[in-house]
Amino acid sequence: MHFNLRSAFAIYQREMARAFRTAFQSILAPVLTTSLYFVVFGTVIGARMESVAGVPYGAFIIPGLLMLTLLAETTSNASFGIYMPRFTGTIYELLSAPVGVAETLAGFVGAAATKGLILAAIILATARCFVDYEIAHPLLAVIYIMLVAASFALFGFILGIWADSFEKLGIIPMLILTPLTFLGGTFYSIRDLPALWETIALANPIAFLVSGLRYSFYGTGDVPIALSLGLTLGFLTLCTIVITVIFRTGWRLRD
Repeated sequence: MHFNLRSAFAIYQREMARAFRTAFQSILAPVLTTSLYFVVFGTVIGARMESVAGVPYGAFIIPGLLMLTLLAETTSNASFGIYMPRFTGTIYELLSAPVGVAETLAGFVGAAATKGLILAAIILATARCFVDYEIAHPLLAVIYIMLVAASFALFGFILGIWADSFEKLGIIPMLILTPLTFLGGTFYSIRDLPALWETIALANPIAFLVSGLRYSFYGTGDVPIALSLGLTLGFLTLCTIVITVIFRTGWRLRD
């Protein structure tokens, strides 16, 4: 099957243009919110806390806060990006165009990964204003951020196709993803929990994502990095399969 690079790049450009048109909502707002977390937890509370796994508390929470913002914003942006064409009816232009599933996913996911890296870079630059930190495995951190952004862009894509109202777009990011991220070791190490609560925390898949990103920063995590990478790749594959089936069957796209 021939891959149409021009079609994929056109979708990518459109998504990136939409992101820059809504830069305050999609980039600046989450950065301001994260800055408040750094002020309260990193500077005020962190100055009174002991280090965690040999890492100062203010630096320890950086991967968790980055993951918190990345999951919420990537999912929301991707879901809104596909919901609006459905809402306005312009989705039929995409469906009738000579664009395959691969080109569509490459455009949307590529844009989501790019926006995720931009958002991560701005947050990391902002964190420098509050705490000192070093990234032990910078290449792994970039790859992991791109994998997570791509995975949850696909998840948001599915959410945007499933939702039939604006209210449903916010249900999963606000009521499920955000609480699970807070409970997934954003502000603490799961290893410090009592045995029972540690077992319960490890039932939260977001804990593996936070741990994987924290390992790329400081070389330490609550679970093995191979497990975190495997879970992320598995989720990416599952979402790709689901979206392929959706495009093949036209579920909620041609209604």
